[in-house]
Amino acid sequence: MLVTGASGFIGTWVLRELAQRGVRSIALDLRPARDRWKRVLGADGSDVQFFDTSLTDRDGLASLFDRESVTHIIHLAALLTPDCQQDPFRGCEINVLGSTAIFDAARTTGRIAAFSYASSFAIHGDLPSGSEQDNSLAPPMFYGAFKLAVDLVAEQYWRHFGLRSIALRPHVVFGPERELGLTAGPSLACRAAVRGEPYTIGYTGSAGYDYVEDVARGFVRGVFECPQGATIVDLPSEPATPEDFVNLIECQLPSATGLIKVAGQAIPSNVSPCPRPIAKILTDWQATALASGIARTLHYYHELNDA
Repeated sequence: MLVTGASGFIGTWVLRELAQRGVRSIALDLRPARDRWKRVLGADGSDVQFFDTSLTDRDGLASLFDRESVTHIIHLAALLTPDCQQDPFRGCEINVLGSTAIFDAARTTGRIAAFSYASSFAIHGDLPSGSEQDNSLAPPMFYGAFKLAVDLVAEQYWRHFGLRSIALRPHVVFGPERELGLTAGPSLACRAAVRGEPYTIGYTGSAGYDYVEDVARGFVRGVFECPQGATIVDLPSEPATPEDFVNLIECQLPSATGLIKVAGQAIPSNVSPCPRPIAKILTDWQATALASGIARTLHYYHELNDA
């Protein structure tokens, strides 16, 4: 199993899910995340094989797939919204061209059974008044436009080359080790609460939330149970506000009462006009409730602090 973006937050938990299933995996990223892998994977973290082949090096990727006998791919590597807005050309190069290189290397080797990758609710958004474009597919940022492009590319690789794929669309992913981005706030609030430190979640508004272990399990099950076609599925994304997180943290950790604040502008909800629930593909899917995910996150940081 090849995991791109394996040094990141979700990629690390995907490696953990694979290790728990006894699946040999290799990590592709700019640099290894040995400390994070050790914290999340434990002893298995030292066994992760790491490669830094460029995401846009199609021939190098194909050679790696052959050399390491790769049969399944979980593709998570991407630049996020702020980087794509700051440098759209680089964002397109990594997110679109890099994803196309992964698909095409998979095609040329002829050995890849299936492919799972990260799509996004960011493909949806509001259009300016008077626009005649379909607002169900109106990304407000470059990041969403690039994600939509990859979904269309995946469809073409199924249509013309029979390469099966499944795209997962979580909304806000939370849990242990989430550290980057505006919506890392609830996860960082859990860490601060355990440490007895004040923290402010820097946004308001309601959004859907998915616990990271669910997301990792979705990518792994998706690639192994991938149906025919270029499939796109939504994760359940339990609705909540930052204030809901504060209340649940204080309920489970009373010593943190008053430590966590909320301030900032409301984030977009990015609700899909055409839901595609993952349970239609993985019919026994069970999501971790928000309260349980927060409890697991608090427990993780308690264990880390006590180590």
